[in-house]
Amino acid sequence: MSDDNSIKVILVGMSGTGKTNIIKALVDKPFVDENDSTLTSSFVSKSIKINKKTYNLEIWDTAGQEMYKSLTKLFIVGSKVVIFVYDITDKSSFNELDYWVKTVKVILGKTPIYAIFGNKKDLFMNEKVTEEEGEKKAQEIGAHFKLTSAKTERENINIIVNDLVKEYVEREEKDNKSISNREESFALQINKEPKKKKKCCEK
Repeated sequence: MSDDNSIKVILVGMSGTGKTNIIKALVDKPFVDENDSTLTSSFVSKSIKINKKTYNLEIWDTAGQEMYKSLTKLFIVGSKVVIFVYDITDKSSFNELDYWVKTVKVILGKTPIYAIFGNKKDLFMNEKVTEEEGEKKAQEIGAHFKLTSAKTERENINIIVNDLVKEYVEREEKDNKSISNREESFALQINKEPKKKKKCCEK
């Protein structure tokens, strides 16, 4: 598979928000109630088909602890889909999204597809962040918003992430087609330019 078919997806957010279990859901690994905190970063691979073409997803899990933040920045580079994750039962994890959004946008700009996941939906009885707050934050940064549960809605997480990747792929195809059309139009204009006639005395 060529590098053109490789797409980097990265999950960022405070430690304990459930990023690792979201990734486990994406690659059909069992949910674990107690995960050790992710140290530095790691990734798993997954192949998906979009419009009859196979793509290899590199799905990155990043450390959310303060001591690893500077290192996490290195792994953000080259990401095409960025998912900001917070825990709906932990207000501080939601507040910290501002740091991650600012950091990621400085590194990547507006190019990637952005999404916010309000994770641990299954613990709604302990909710500290409302769905409306999550939606408002997503609107502010131009991101998709979804409430998720890595424990009870694993298949739904797969569908959501596949849709985000598909949006990126189709946007790139559209942009590439637009560039190709402009280049063809430019080439035609050059070919249609009338050749200068030689003056009678010129050889």
